[in-house]
Amino acid sequence: MQSARSVAGFWILAAMLLVAMASSAVPSPIYPVYAAEWHLTPLALTAVFAIYVAGLLVTMLVAGRLSDHVGRKPVLVAGGLLLVLSLVLFAGADGPVALVVDRIVQGVAVGLLIGALGAALIDNSLERFPSLAGVLNGAVPPFALATGALTSGALVEWGPAPEQLVYVVFGALLLLLVVALVVVPERVTRRPGALRSLRPTVSVPRASRALFRGVAGALVASWALGGLFLSLVPSALRAVFGIEDHFAAGALIAVVTGVGGLTGLAIQRLDTRRSLLIGLVALVAGPVVTVSFVFAHSLPGLVVGSAIAGVGFGAGFQAPLRMLLATAAPTHRAGLLSSVYVVSYLAFGVPAVVAGLLEPTFGFVPVLAGYGAFIVLAATVALVLQLVSRSAADAEERAGTGPVRTCPTPTAD
Repeated sequence: MQSARSVAGFWILAAMLLVAMASSAVPSPIYPVYAAEWHLTPLALTAVFAIYVAGLLVTMLVAGRLSDHVGRKPVLVAGGLLLVLSLVLFAGADGPVALVVDRIVQGVAVGLLIGALGAALIDNSLERFPSLAGVLNGAVPPFALATGALTSGALVEWGPAPEQLVYVVFGALLLLLVVALVVVPERVTRRPGALRSLRPTVSVPRASRALFRGVAGALVASWALGGLFLSLVPSALRAVFGIEDHFAAGALIAVVTGVGGLTGLAIQRLDTRRSLLIGLVALVAGPVVTVSFVFAHSLPGLVVGSAIAGVGFGAGFQAPLRMLLATAAPTHRAGLLSSVYVVSYLAFGVPAVVAGLLEPTFGFVPVLAGYGAFIVLAATVALVLQLVSRSAADAEERAGTGPVRTCPTPTAD
């Protein structure tokens, strides 16, 4: 029977993943305040967004496998304390330079945490619900982004000290969770190679490589959509609809990310490949509907498009993640998760930077449409590849040679 300490450790890790990922969305609804106070251009705000993604990616490339060698808890403590420091720095930010530094520190901290937290969750899986760790790895990040955006939007709009309070709240929660890590059992035995693991690399275990190639398009499309909604779509409220309310921007982000989280939970009992197909269809339809209603100046239509996009965001990330985690040995989990997030965050950040560079020349709405077209293209290619691979496997089976799959597609966690 699983010990009470192990069960408590599992939920402490899940809470830490939620709060850490939520903190990454906290600055987004505050950007208009910074822009007005420090006279920042949209390009400058996009650069701040890109700096965070760059810090996160570099850290995951360098330290993504570190917890497979030194243990999960040392990495979690270091990453958690660094994230607390970044929130303290945000609360005291007094200009654009400080904002850039804060975002770099935050990116490094989240980069340290994200792979180690996901792997630690699986290491400490609940014996009664062994699949729950994989589900939470996919469902918590969207829920966390929704939590961070909504909380930040509400406190900025209605709370005191709009540039400080939300950072203090999340910093205090994180500090408590870092202290609570003492309860979490360490499941990883130290092994040699820690320094060698710091060599920048994308580490995908051999058993996961074919599947990783097969689902990479879904990861790109889903996280590019997340970047679209965190970087550009809230600005549509102001630029197209004339809405200045900070909570409205957070709520629109929460529609996408919240629906994404709910979708991740709803599909946990579905065949993972069917879930992936649902996600890819929604990743095609969501941006089309969203951009169409921006052109039509229809706010209810924008919300509907955001909800459809949320289904794609949730299923397009959750299904591939579940499939990949089923192929990885315990000693390779952190490295695999870091590789997943390297691809995801590249898709999350690079298109947003390109959009920020193009917006002054082409205008907001055309750039929004181009961004949406990129997501639709990536999702369409991934959808076609999935349908072709399934048709080929079915043909093999009908011919009596047995299914020959280019990648494993487990239907359960």
